[in-house]
Amino acid sequence: MRCVFSPNLLRSGWRGNHPRSIGIHATGGSASPDGTVLKESENAASAIDFLTLCRRLKTTKRKGWINHGIKGPESIADHMYRMALMALIAGDLPGVNRERCIKIAIVHDIAEAIVGDITPSDGVPKAEKSRREQTALNEMCEILGGIRAEEIKELWAEYENNSSIEASLVKDFDKVCVVFVAHMTLDEFLTHSVYVIGGVDSSSIEYEMEHEKVLDEFFISTTGIIICFNNLLRKQKQKYDL
Repeated sequence: MRCVFSPNLLRSGWRGNHPRSIGIHATGGSASPDGTVLKESENAASAIDFLTLCRRLKTTKRKGWINHGIKGPESIADHMYRMALMALIAGDLPGVNRERCIKIAIVHDIAEAIVGDITPSDGVPKAEKSRREQTALNEMCEILGGIRAEEIKELWAEYENNSSIEASLVKDFDKVCVVFVAHMTLDEFLTHSVYVIGGVDSSSIEYEMEHEKVLDEFFISTTGIIICFNNLLRKQKQKYDL
């Protein structure tokens, strides 16, 4: 038998539903002379542990929406899946690896399975937020192990450091996703005014919400491309009475 969770992760209070989540695993069956059966069994069990932990991405709601009292807020998994679909259906761009964009979108918030969704309202410095997420990512990848764990680390770091054109594009998807969700899920949404001067985003965004809910923090970083997307969404919303 072997312990599969590090002390730090156990101290974080996480408990999964799989038998191995208690930290002990007994490998059944007899191994082949070269140990292949044993190795495959351990790899499968590690994958189950990893996926069980990732389940929290589905059950943890995005805190930004919760803080503003939005009913039925999206989960972290909802957010990442929507971004992955954006990458899948986006038009072809020279020099951009679509598959890598999809992968980055799928893993960019994966560490939140442990640390949760940390928002500016939490008052956590950016460096500390990054440190917590890096530690959580290392914990998760230690559980998974193998080349896929290393790939996840690489993809996550690429996004975090904005070190490629793919990472930059996915960051834009992240912002577009916020605008999309705001339009599609906020029945309280009433007005949205954006002013762009000289092609440079100097947006002034005004929201009048029922119950005095304000979502300014979501749109402070709005860029030109998102403004265009926002205007299109407004037209579609009126067309389909969404």
